Amino acid sequence: MGLCRFAYQGLDAAGHSLLRLNPRIRDWLDRLFRAPIEAITQFLINLFRRNENLAIAEERLLPDEPAIAEEITRNMADFLKNQYLPGAYQRAGNTKTHGVVRASFDVLPGLGKDLAVGLFAEPRSYPAWVRFGGPGPLAPPDPDDNGLLSIGIKVMGAPGPKLLEDERETQDFSGISAPTFTTSNVVENLKLQRQVGRGTPLLHFINPFDSHLGDMVMQGLYAKLNSSPLELRYFSCVPYLYGDKRAVQYSIRPCSNERTPVPSPPGAFYLREAMARKLADSDVEFDFMVQFQTDAHRMPIENASVRWPEALSPYRVVAKLRIPKQRFDSPAQLAFADNLSINPWHCMPQHRPLGNLNRARRHVYYALSKLRQKMNDHPHIEPTGAERFD
Repeated sequence: MGLCRFAYQGLDAAGHSLLRLNPRIRDWLDRLFRAPIEAITQFLINLFRRNENLAIAEERLLPDEPAIAEEITRNMADFLKNQYLPGAYQRAGNTKTHGVVRASFDVLPGLGKDLAVGLFAEPRSYPAWVRFGGPGPLAPPDPDDNGLLSIGIKVMGAPGPKLLEDERETQDFSGISAPTFTTSNVVENLKLQRQVGRGTPLLHFINPFDSHLGDMVMQGLYAKLNSSPLELRYFSCVPYLYGDKRAVQYSIRPCSNERTPVPSPPGAFYLREAMARKLADSDVEFDFMVQFQTDAHRMPIENASVRWPEALSPYRVVAKLRIPKQRFDSPAQLAFADNLSINPWHCMPQHRPLGNLNRARRHVYYALSKLRQKMNDHPHIEPTGAERFD
């Protein structure tokens, strides 16, 4: 047992050393090797998948999905109860908040009939809050996190009925800075949550009897010391309905190629500080893009380990996410960020989440958000965009 623990600690330390690699060296390695390594990894992941012969946008429930979602919720709730005291509960995922910023979500004019659907039916500017966070489940100093970042967009004033009734006028989008998710489905996610509860998440990926090396490689290719949350591309990793019987994945891409240097040494909150410096002087803009599912096997609904090939279906820009220059790091605004609830089921029916991970999120996210707000004595508030902070 001691030898196994020593080996585990060594592997974990090696992984963190790779994350702290000099950003210039890491960028050079990414340019040379990321694309071919990703292609090989995706080939191997797809090699062992069977064709389920589903139609475009068709879902297929896994056995015992509700029970699995319930156990994931219990495991994550137990993790929170073990890690935090009442009044200081954090999110179980996407835990550390780098900042919540005011933005506008501007649907582009001139979209064709195939794109002018739901929220994108007509050109319009919506107020939005955008949360940039870390991956979780803990909130360590930025250099010690696992190198992936997350984005959550809460669009306000969205018309029509919603699928989750605790908010009436919001449409939420979320993503991470890797094109595939940490696990392929809820069955594997439950295995990961069990290992997280034991403090040995790495064992989920390197277990020789139930290996998930492909998922580890895909996450590792995008895990690094990042320059700023405002300079990364984000991916939904999971699909969503787009109107009637069509499925898409989302991606949010910065319009500028600017990359600010990572400080040496990077401080505990260097990512928030990079955001603050940028937004003190200038605006930031992202393209909000959709990628249509055109091949039900090669672009699966129920497997989030598979990257949808852009060669089969390129991303198309449908909106601009515009973040004006601002100050966002006041204590009041950070407290507002802690209470914000972003759930992909805060959505119009035309943009319903698809796939088993999304179906589980409806219960998991809702239950954990309610738990966090209850333990912190913060009632749920639906933002309007009119919020102001000193």
